[in-house]
Formats: sequence, C-alpha cells, structure tokens
Amino acid sequence: MQKKYNIGILGATGEVGRQMLKVLEEYQFPVGELRLFASKNSIGKSITFQGKEYFVTEAKPESFTHLDFVLGATSNDIARSYKDSIVKAKAIFIDNSSAFRLDKDIPLVIPEINPEDALKNKGVIANPNCSTILALMAIHGIEKLSKIQAMSVTTYQATSGAGALGPQELSEQMAAIVHNQKIEPHIFPYPIALNVIPQIGSFLDNGYTTEEMKMQNEGRKILHREDLNISCTCVRVPVVRSHSIAIELITEEELSIEAVKEAIQGHAGCRLYDDPEQKLYPMPLLTSNQDLVYVGRIRKSLLHSHGIVLWCSGDQVRKGAASNAVQIMMKLIGLEPLGGSIC
Repeated sequence: MQKKYNIGILGATGEVGRQMLKVLEEYQFPVGELRLFASKNSIGKSITFQGKEYFVTEAKPESFTHLDFVLGATSNDIARSYKDSIVKAKAIFIDNSSAFRLDKDIPLVIPEINPEDALKNKGVIANPNCSTILALMAIHGIEKLSKIQAMSVTTYQATSGAGALGPQELSEQMAAIVHNQKIEPHIFPYPIALNVIPQIGSFLDNGYTTEEMKMQNEGRKILHREDLNISCTCVRVPVVRSHSIAIELITEEELSIEAVKEAIQGHAGCRLYDDPEQKLYPMPLLTSNQDLVYVGRIRKSLLHSHGIVLWCSGDQVRKGAASNAVQIMMKLIGLEPLGGSIC
C-alpha cells in the first residue's frame, strides 16, 4: 500500500494556496490528512479536494502536530511567525514567501536544477521568486554547456503576480476605458490597462527594485554561482496570467544556436517552442495553466560573439509558485508527478 502524507497549507484560500490544492490533485499526490489554514476572515469556508469537503481553520502554534509537510502561501510575517512551530512539530515547511530565500542555512530550490539542496534542509525549504524560477529554467541547459558569465534580463510580469486583485483591477480599468469612465488605480501605482509600469517592488539605493535584485541574489544561490552578474528590469504588463522574460546572456565558450536549442529541449520542465517561419514563439496565452516553461526566439547576440538572446514564458502561479513547491515535496519522498500538466 502506498504511504500517505499529512499535508497542511498555510494560506489555503489565496490564489497560490488554491493552486497548490489543484496541483496536488492533478499529480495524484498521496494525501492522508489535509489541514487548511487561512486568516480569521476565511475561517469556516469550505474547499473541495478529491471529492471531499474540507473546512478552513485558523493556524495556531499547536496546529502542525503529526503533519509531514506544510506548504506556505502567505506573507513573510506569517511565514516567520509559524516557522519554529512547524519545525518543532517535525514537519517540513516549504515556503513560498521571500522570508527565508537568502538565509544561508535554508535551501532555495528548483527541483529540475538543484534538487540535492532540498535534501540538506533542517525543516525549512524556500521556494524562489516566480521570475527567478522561470528564467533559470530557461537558461540552465545552456549553463550546463558553458558557464554563463553575465545576463541582462527584462521581465514582463502578469497582473496576477500581484495576487487575485491584480487581474480584477485590469478588468475593471478596461471596462472603464470602454465606457469612458475615470480610472482609479489601487493595486498598481498607475493604470495598468493599456499601459506598462516599469516598477515592481520598492526602489533601492542602487536604482534597482527589490524585485529586480531577487533575480541576481536568488540566481546565485540556486546555481551556486556567487560570481554570476545579472542586470534586471521588471515590468508589469496588462496580461492576466503567465510572465514572459527576455534574456541576453554571455557564455565562457562560443555556442552554436543548434547546441543551445538542443540543450533547452533536453532540459526537464522546458519546451523548445521556436520556429520563426511558422511564427511559433512563447506567449502567455500558450503557457497559462500548465507547468512547462516555453523557450523561443533563440538567436545570437549582435553585441558579443559569445552572446545568446532568448525569450521565455511560463505560468508564474503554477511553476513560478504552487507547482514548484509541490514538486519539491515530491522529490523529497521520491515520487514523480502523475497526471495533469506536468514538467
């Protein structure tokens, strides 16, 4: 008989929490007991999982006893406040917030890239930033061919990256434009409908934003490359779901486009989608609601003989958050995902 695992989800009623439940169901994860935790406003709400109704409760320090894993889909503050209780209960906390990502004692893991780091956990594993996951998935095959010296990255991030209210604000603003009504932005600093906003996160002293620095700081940790330099610009775009990323990178050795394409095609979790004649290239409408990172528009840089330019797109709610966390858990117990749209 297959062993079953007791799972808790912190933030179960949010977008990422609900997606975690969907992925667990698609992957046919052997769930034993399931406990759903959320804020006081959500207490008593019911969620159906595998045909059974579960009720949301408020998390308390004693709530994690006899759980094997806790998946975190909450804010930094909440993640920090429950970490010690989860570890004390001997559950493994796989956290989606940014609270622990740069802690030297906590692994930061993308299962297709550094699964061995997950095995070094002391009760907590951090899930990387969504754009970091998608970008590193796209370039890791190239990194294995030849060491990447530097990267220039621009992200085009969907409104759902700001939570469930992001797409709602986009929809409301589009309707306001159609009816010639005044737009009042609340979630984003400026109108997002028919606009792009070159700021995600708060500005730092170096002129970059907190979101932009995550790409370099987290990328270095995941790849074990403290010498890797990444210059990043993060842009919010009027798209509902799936982030897209433009990357230019420089490798130590000159690589052929054929070798680069073969490396991407052979990398777990990636799909090479690159045919200029057929106008095939990654787009959010293609990559939403599944877990593969699509990579295309692959070409030589005109700035450096060792430079490669590419474009990728992936679902930031799934592979960029919920699915990556579930995949980490499955790696730890030696299972491969079954069913659903998987890597």
